Amino acid sequence: MKKKIIVTGGTGRFGKVLKKTKSNHNLIYPSKKKLNITDFNKTRSYLKKNKPSMVIHLAGLSRPMNIHEKNLSKSIDLNIIGTCNLVKICSEFKIKLVYFSTSYVYPGKKGNYNEKDSILPWNNYGWSKLGGESAVQMYKNSLILRVCMTEKPFVHKKAYANVKTNFIYQEDLAKKFLKLLNKKGIINIGGPSQTVYKFALKYNKKIKKKYSKNEFPKRIDMNLAKLNKILKKR
Repeated sequence: MKKKIIVTGGTGRFGKVLKKTKSNHNLIYPSKKKLNITDFNKTRSYLKKNKPSMVIHLAGLSRPMNIHEKNLSKSIDLNIIGTCNLVKICSEFKIKLVYFSTSYVYPGKKGNYNEKDSILPWNNYGWSKLGGESAVQMYKNSLILRVCMTEKPFVHKKAYANVKTNFIYQEDLAKKFLKLLNKKGIINIGGPSQTVYKFALKYNKKIKKKYSKNEFPKRIDMNLAKLNKILKKR
């Protein structure tokens, strides 16, 4: 059944990729002027008027990472308060909410984190996304995706050879993600666990190695068994 779906943050990096991805649903990408999640009343009016069956929540503040240290207000307003606004409105109108969280909510110490493991963000970006996630978890008609993705081609000239993660290119993630829309709860989503260097090397043979000296956790990789089980059934 074709669903009417509103996408917040549709002009962002992943939103632009999602627009180009084939979908069986009617995805609508309002501009920030039409749908500003920090404005509760305008967001409520927009969703009440358009009556979507689902909201995919991509809007928020991500990079540069240090902006979450330098500008706490902006980080809190967009990633926490904006998300809380959506949860309250979606709950009122019985709209399903799909929230893009991050693998950064995990501590980054032991790796292979599954969805039931303890969470402890290691930077302010992770805390801001967990703040939004806390509100979404209170609303049962929701899906939280703990995502690990990046742009293609890999944007850096060097890649960590001692940091293990689940990077997946946005184009590949979009295809997987659209197969999960009928699910609820929490799902880790990304690519195979490997070092950032190994991931980047596949498409850039000239990439150089670099090593984290505790500025970046060495084991932020997730367990994707739940994701793989769902996709295998399809």
